[in-house]
Amino acid sequence: MFKLLKKFRKDEKGATAIEYGLIAALVSIAAILAMQALGTSLTNMFTSVSGKLDESAPAAAEPPA
Repeated sequence: MFKLLKKFRKDEKGATAIEYGLIAALVSIAAILAMQALGTSLTNMFTSVSGKLDESAPAAAEPPA
């Protein structure tokens, strides 16, 4: 019985798998947060560019009758 407990305590395969799982979860969270920040930044940039283009565009001319 004691041999089995010693063998079980020395087996680190499960601990390694859990560590890799935690690392993958942290990387995923960081990637999601970075993409959300980038998405917000891009939305603001395109909104600004669109507004400036609307300001500088000449008014549409009425077609002749």
